[in-house]
Amino acid sequence: MPIRPRIAYEVPPMLSQEVLRKLEAIEQRFEELTHQLSDPAVASSGERFKKVSKERASLEPTVAALQAYRKLVRDVADNEALLAEKDAELREMAKEELALLRPRLEPAEERLKVFLVPRDPNDDKDVIVEIRAGAGGDEAGLFAAELLRLYLRYAERRGWRAEIADTSPGALGGVKDATVTISGDSVYSSLKYESGVHRVQRVPATEAQGRIHTSTVTVAVMPEAEDIDVQVNPADIEMDVFRSTGSGGQSVNTTDSAVRLTHKPTGVVVKCQQEKSQLKNRTMAMKMLRAKLYEMELERQRSARDAARKSQVGTGDRSEKIRTYNFPQDRLTDHRVNYTRHNLPAVMDGDVEDVVEACRTFYAAQALREASRPEGAGAR
Repeated sequence: MPIRPRIAYEVPPMLSQEVLRKLEAIEQRFEELTHQLSDPAVASSGERFKKVSKERASLEPTVAALQAYRKLVRDVADNEALLAEKDAELREMAKEELALLRPRLEPAEERLKVFLVPRDPNDDKDVIVEIRAGAGGDEAGLFAAELLRLYLRYAERRGWRAEIADTSPGALGGVKDATVTISGDSVYSSLKYESGVHRVQRVPATEAQGRIHTSTVTVAVMPEAEDIDVQVNPADIEMDVFRSTGSGGQSVNTTDSAVRLTHKPTGVVVKCQQEKSQLKNRTMAMKMLRAKLYEMELERQRSARDAARKSQVGTGDRSEKIRTYNFPQDRLTDHRVNYTRHNLPAVMDGDVEDVVEACRTFYAAQALREASRPEGAGAR
C-alpha cells in the first residue's frame, strides 16, 4: 500500500525527514492492519485476528499522535497565512491563535519522537510479582504486607486481575514473602520499574521510645513467560508435594495439595499452595518457574549488553534502592527519577499512578537519548 502524499504545509517543520519517514511507515503499517481486519480470512482465524488486532492497537497511539500533530501544523499554517490579510480583525485573530498554537508544536514533536523508541517486547505481558521482607525484622514483614496490599489495590484501580499465588506469613500480621500474578492490559509496561529495594522509615508500633527505624523490602516484577519464551525440560524438574500452611479452609491443610518445584540445572525453587487442587497449584508453580527462568535470561542479556558499554540506561534493577517511604514526613521519594510526592496513606492504598508515570517518562526519555546517539558514539 503506497504512502499517501502530503501537501507542503503538512510536512513537520522541525522533525527530521528520517523521523518523518519512520512515523509514516508506522502509519502505513497501521492502515495495512486495519485492512487485514476486514479480510474474511483473518476474521475467520481467531488466533490470527487476535494477533493483528493486538499489533494494530499497539500502533494506534502513535498514529493518533501523528494525525493530531498534522492538524496542529495545518492550523499554524492557516493562521500564518491570515497574517497577510488586509482585514485587521482577521490578522488580530490569527495572532491570538498562533500565540496558543505555536507553543504546542515542540511538545508534540517530542512526544512523536518518544513513540519511535524501540518498544520493550515484554510490555504487553502479564506479570508475576514477588515481595520479600528484607532488613528490619518484624517491621520489614509488616511493610511487605502493606506493599502487597498496595499492588493489589493498584491492580484493582487499573481494572487488572490480581491473584495471590503463595504467601509465607510472618510475625505480627506481616509476611516473609508473597507471590502475586497480575494480568490485564500492558501490565508489565506499568510495573516493570517497581523492581528493586523499597525502604521504609517510620516508628514501629512495637517501639516504646518513638525511635524511627529503617527497614527494607525487595520487589521483583517478572514478565510472565510463555512456552515459546523459555523451554523447560520436564526431566529437569523435581516436584515435591506437601500440606499447605496458613489459614485454611476445607482440604487446604489436610491434603498434600501444595506443590514445590525445583529446577535442577539452576537451583531455582518455586512453590504454590493457594489452591485446594494439587493440579492447579502445579500449573501455577510452572508459570512461576518459567517466569523466573525467563527473567534470569533477560538479566543475563542485560549484563552482557551493559558490560559492552559504560553508558547504561536504567533498568530498575532489583538490587538498587529505588524508593523511600518516609512516614514521619509523609513523603515518598523515588531516587532514580528524583520524584517526590506526599500523602502516604493514599500511596499505600494504591494511588501510585503518578509515580508509575514519572518512572515511565524518565526512562522513555533516557531511551530516546540513547537511541538518538550516533552509531559508534558509545562511552570510551
